[in-house]
Amino acid sequence: MRIGLIGLGGMGRGLAKNMAAKGVDLTVQDLDAARVAAAVAQGARAGDDPVQMARDCDVLMICVTTAEAVQGIALGPDGALAAMSPGDVLVDHTTVSAEHVDVMRRACAEVGVHYAEAPMTRTPAHADRGEVNILFGGEETLVERLRPVFETYAENIFHVGPAGHAIRLKLIHNYIAFANVASFCEGFALAAKEGLDMTKVIGIISAAGGKSGMMDLYGELTLLRDFTPHMSLKNAQKDVRYYAEWLEQAGLPGFMAQSVHQTYALASIMGHGDEGCTAVIKAYEDLTGVEAKLPAAE
Repeated sequence: MRIGLIGLGGMGRGLAKNMAAKGVDLTVQDLDAARVAAAVAQGARAGDDPVQMARDCDVLMICVTTAEAVQGIALGPDGALAAMSPGDVLVDHTTVSAEHVDVMRRACAEVGVHYAEAPMTRTPAHADRGEVNILFGGEETLVERLRPVFETYAENIFHVGPAGHAIRLKLIHNYIAFANVASFCEGFALAAKEGLDMTKVIGIISAAGGKSGMMDLYGELTLLRDFTPHMSLKNAQKDVRYYAEWLEQAGLPGFMAQSVHQTYALASIMGHGDEGCTAVIKAYEDLTGVEAKLPAAE
């Protein structure tokens, strides 16, 4: 299969690296020319633009930041989808809204293109190592058609159910994960303000019920003042917003979701959006004037 990949950000560059290394016929495109050059050096080809890539490729993958960005690339009379041929596949690796996947599935069906809903979990470091998790929603025959390509950069491929189920599960996952980050950052900030020993704070929490996957990933890094944007705060805010909107559309109360979203929104407004998601702690620290940190960060 001839594969096109649009988007060489935190996750996309790892996908491109592993596909090229394993012999995939790959063309890439990104707004950042340096990212394209890096992928070309690893064995990919540079694409002229999304429309030309759509004409030339059997499978077009989009791995960008928002549902709005995906639709800007794919939809409309001048979009990539209009240039694809019946039987081609559009793989959507972006974490998008629940509504978006329904819009894209209908748009693809109208021109005979298969829409592959395939959000990912894990981090850019996992993408670099070829160890992402893919959540796939759709027909079994389609995931099997794509499996040889997915296996070049994924450790696990989960077929979670029919179309629409993968992004819904991903949004639930991300909301729980980022709500957890917001809660431990709030707790760390309060502990620091009250003068608690931060070594004991994280040690005891991590040895009891407060332990979590996100704390394992980011708890100590937060207290070491490492806010590298493995997952940026503004992307966390976007994912929680999509979840909160979906919750409301489903007719459920969203008190907690709105609180988590507004916590990230505040931190972003205060200038921390391009830092890692745990920079949400800085919203509390800016109010208290006290940093939450371990002695090693002094």
